[in-house]
Amino acid sequence: MADTILTIAGVLIFFSIVFGVLRLIIGRTVIDRIVAIDTLTVVSISLIALYAHISGRFVYLDVALVYGLLSFLAVLAIARFLEKGR
Repeated sequence: MADTILTIAGVLIFFSIVFGVLRLIIGRTVIDRIVAIDTLTVVSISLIALYAHISGRFVYLDVALVYGLLSFLAVLAIARFLEKGR
C-alpha cells in the first residue's frame, strides 16, 4: 500500500513539474514566470521530501527547509524589486 502511495506521489510531482515548466515557457508577463519558478521550487521541495522518505535519510528534510526559506526570501526580494521598478 505504501509503495502505491509513493508511486502516485511521484507521478503527481512529475505532472506538477511539467505544468510548471509549461507555465514558465508560455507565461506572458514577468509575474507569471516568477510564480511558475516559485511553484517549481515548491515542487522541488516536495521532491526532496519524497526522496528523504524513500531513502530513509531524514537529513534531507533540513535541506528542504533551508531551500524553502531561501526561496521565500528570493520571491520577496523580486516582489520588492518589481514594486519599486514601476
